[in-house]
Amino acid sequence: QVQLVESGGGLVQPGGSLRLSCVISGSSISLYAMGWYRQAPGKQRELVGRFGRFSNGGSTYYADSVKGRFTISKDNAKNMLYLQMNSLKPEDTAVYYCNAASLVERNYELWGQGTQVTVSS
Repeated sequence: QVQLVESGGGLVQPGGSLRLSCVISGSSISLYAMGWYRQAPGKQRELVGRFGRFSNGGSTYYADSVKGRFTISKDNAKNMLYLQMNSLKPEDTAVYYCNAASLVERNYELWGQGTQVTVSS
């Protein structure tokens, strides 16, 4: 069974940093286009940043609201995805989800359980 498990969330002051991690078990991260999404209370889930698919697998895409502050990366050998978040703002408060979109099976994707990030003084 393929699973995604996030970690690294918590409470941080405005201007601070956090790094989220996501491990994929039961499969290889190289078979998926990986990304991070978030959902704030009362709002829809939105893209934070993700890797491109197929020929654009090395490309990264970010929401305008996080460009220049957040960076996604991955370690294929460890089956890990990361989200480095710097200069955090209160509006970054949300549950952050790891997403894996299959590169071999159409319309198949996985979600982690989410990790809470709260930015507050």
